[in-house]
Amino acid sequence: MPSRYSCEGEDMSPPLAWDGVPAGTKSLALVLDDPDAPDPKAPKRVWVHWVLYNIPPEAKGLAENADKGGLPGGTVRGVTDFRKAEYRGPCPPIGRHRYFHKLYALDTTLDLAHATKAELEAAMKGHVVAQAELIGTYQKGDR
Repeated sequence: MPSRYSCEGEDMSPPLAWDGVPAGTKSLALVLDDPDAPDPKAPKRVWVHWVLYNIPPEAKGLAENADKGGLPGGTVRGVTDFRKAEYRGPCPPIGRHRYFHKLYALDTTLDLAHATKAELEAAMKGHVVAQAELIGTYQKGDR
């Protein structure tokens, strides 16, 4: 991942694009997490960087810095492991980490207020009609 989307750069959300949303999809959800925390050689937990849900199904993606510059109408921000309802980019303490961007097409909209990843996953159970994943990597000092 380019450093501009990390704690070493502008820490803004990256642009993302998608297509092929299945007919009948009522909303989309996005989770960005890092399964390599704190050290890829000895991971202890999955660190959540971004949680969004109720993204309109007609959305074709998110613009760069969408988290601050304008998410699609109706999109709800969930709470990350930074205890914030906002994007926070890669900032690995050691080594090269993987960052999984997981997009889910749902057959419903979710009645949740600032859900965590765990709460979102529980609410999505039985409602995922399709999913996609994009993996990026980042290591401090990459320029």
